[in-house]
Amino acid sequence: MEIGYKLAAEAFGPQELIRQAVAAEAAGFDFVEISDHFHPWLESQGHSPFAWTVLGAVAARTDSLGLATGVTCPTLRYHPAVIAQAAATLALVSDGRFVLGVGSGERLNEHVVGREFPDSVRVRHEMLREALEIIRLLWSGGYHSYDGRYLSCEDARVFDLPATPPPVAVAASGKPSARIAAELGDGLFATEDDPEIMRHYREAGGTGPGYAEVPVAWAPQEETAARAALETTRWALTGWKVMSELPNPVNFEAATTSVRLEDITEAFACGPDPQRCLRAAQRYADAGFDRLVLMNAGPDPDGFFDFFVRELREPLTRLRASAVAA
Repeated sequence: MEIGYKLAAEAFGPQELIRQAVAAEAAGFDFVEISDHFHPWLESQGHSPFAWTVLGAVAARTDSLGLATGVTCPTLRYHPAVIAQAAATLALVSDGRFVLGVGSGERLNEHVVGREFPDSVRVRHEMLREALEIIRLLWSGGYHSYDGRYLSCEDARVFDLPATPPPVAVAASGKPSARIAAELGDGLFATEDDPEIMRHYREAGGTGPGYAEVPVAWAPQEETAARAALETTRWALTGWKVMSELPNPVNFEAATTSVRLEDITEAFACGPDPQRCLRAAQRYADAGFDRLVLMNAGPDPDGFFDFFVRELREPLTRLRASAVAA
C-alpha cells in the first residue's frame, strides 16, 4: 500500500503547491498527485496553475517523493505527442519518480482551445485510446507517424527518453475505460470506492496498481472542516456526468447550489477523528485499490500534515488492498 497526497491545483497557487509537496515528503507521503486543469471547478477556488511547471519544480525540490498527474487529458487541449515529450522529460528530471495519469477529460478544460469537446463518451474513449497509442509509439524511440480516426502525428520523435518509460495510469469509471487501462496502461485511476471498477480491470487482464482518491477534510472541529469542503469542493458531489460536461466554473457554481452541509459530511471524512479517515480509506482498500491519495478539502494543509503524521501514517500503510477476482 502506498499513500499519496492530492495537490489541489484549483485551490492553491503554484508556490503554495510546491511548498505543500515538500511538506508532504517530510510528512512521509509516498507520492503526490496533481490535477491538470485549465479552469478551477468553482470561481471561489480561484486558482489553476500549469501542472507540468509545478511538477518540474517539485521534482527539483524533493528527493524520493513520487509524482503523478491526476489526470491529464492527452486529446484536445494537449496533443498526445506533446504529452509524450512532457512525460518523458519529467521522468528524466525526477529520476524515474513520475507516473502519467491520463483520462478522457472534461469540457471545463478542453473546450478552451476552440475544439469541440465530444458529447459521446464512446468517442472520448476512442480518442483516448488513439492518444495512448501515439504516446507509446513515440516512447519506443525513432521517428513515427500515426494516422488515426481522430488523432494523428507526422514524423515525430521524442529525443530525450528515459531508459524505462514512465508508468501510465488510466482513469476509469466503468467497463469500457477499465478495458483501455488494462490494454494500454500500467495501472488504473479512479475516484469511486466501487469494487466493480477494479474487477473489470482485472478481468480485462490489467495487473498494475489501482490509484484512488479518498475524500477527507481535516480541521479541529467537524463543522469547520465540512464548511470548508462545502465552500471549495462541493463540485465533487455532482457526479461524473455533470463533471465532464459543464464548460465553466460559473456553471458548477449554479449546479451546486443545492449541495447541503450534511451532503458533505456524508461524502467526506470530516474533522479530527482519525477513525473516520481510516474507515474511508479502508473502503477503497476493500475495493481493490492499493495507491490511496488523500484529497484534503479542509482549510489548513499544515494542520492536516501534522494529523497525518500523528494519527494516520502508520495505520494507513498497514492497509492491504483486497484481491479482486478475475
